[in-house]
Amino acid sequence: MLKDISPEELLGIQDIVYIDGRSEDEFRDGTIPGAVNVPLFDNKERAEIGTIYAQDSPQNAYSRGLEIASKKLPVLYEQIKAVSDNKPVMIFCWRGGMRSKALATVLDLMGLSVFRLSGGYKAYRNLVLDFFEAEFPFHVVVIRGNTGTGKTDLLKRLKNDGYPVIDLEGLSNNRGSVFGHIGLGSQPTQKQFESLLYQEILSYQNYPYIIVECESKRIGRITLPNTIHSAMQQGTQVLLYDTLPKRVTRIVQEYTAIPGLVQDLEESLERLKKRIGKKTVEELIALLRDSNYEELTERLILEYYDVLYGYPNEDSTDYSYCISNSGEEDGFEKFKTYLDRNFSLNILTKAVKEWPVKV
Repeated sequence: MLKDISPEELLGIQDIVYIDGRSEDEFRDGTIPGAVNVPLFDNKERAEIGTIYAQDSPQNAYSRGLEIASKKLPVLYEQIKAVSDNKPVMIFCWRGGMRSKALATVLDLMGLSVFRLSGGYKAYRNLVLDFFEAEFPFHVVVIRGNTGTGKTDLLKRLKNDGYPVIDLEGLSNNRGSVFGHIGLGSQPTQKQFESLLYQEILSYQNYPYIIVECESKRIGRITLPNTIHSAMQQGTQVLLYDTLPKRVTRIVQEYTAIPGLVQDLEESLERLKKRIGKKTVEELIALLRDSNYEELTERLILEYYDVLYGYPNEDSTDYSYCISNSGEEDGFEKFKTYLDRNFSLNILTKAVKEWPVKV
């Protein structure tokens, strides 16, 4: 049976396959996380129909669209049937119009369990935008600390243990520094990042707080929503620190595992000339070419990163809690105890705002 549902209702449906019926370019620009692209019209066909609509008439555009779609629908049905694996499917296009209606109707006639998203991706996108324009409904615990102190690894361990961690660097596919793109490939679009972030946040809606690593307003080409960035500034600030040798070791281990490191790192170092000087950059590049990664990393920490971020490398009363990560297991357990004592459901529930979107 074919049923239309709203974006709000969609969030409560489990074990469903999202089918994005828009063109490849529309899909790449942003989609519902996890959606499979099965375009009714590809980029070229969509452009052709649009031209007919604008330069000839809507009726002739609809006729041309029907001509193209009628030949494709049997093949598209087989594709969608294969990817659905007997699960219900949810079809959407840009505005919940003719593309999704055509696909959904055929799938329904062929016996698949089909939902169609009312208002299409545009309605879903507006839901995401509305969420990030409202006051952020969580208390935020922010992990701060200099480069190489193990913040990302600590957060991964917390997440694996069931704590409400949002990995902003993972979602944006960037480490948030001049070297942050190396070895990671391209970043998602801003729209897709916001959708990924929204879906991740929804998974923690029964928690009164979330944990993030401190990030600037921009992570590579991605910009954090204002409400989240403000909540991070106002949240609980936790300092993580460690010894210089251990920080060097962590960074070297992470970056030397990346293929093509030397060329990518050299290009990034060139961009630091205005900040640390041409002579220093030339010395660092020489260390890189000689594979002297330890000395290169130590100099980058002392002459660039620590000057840039300026976090203490010891306990400080400027933070709500400080953790030495020199003994990683001990630091991990101490932080979990701190979270359990200070951010349990009973302690924070009264302070948590109502969700701006009911799900």
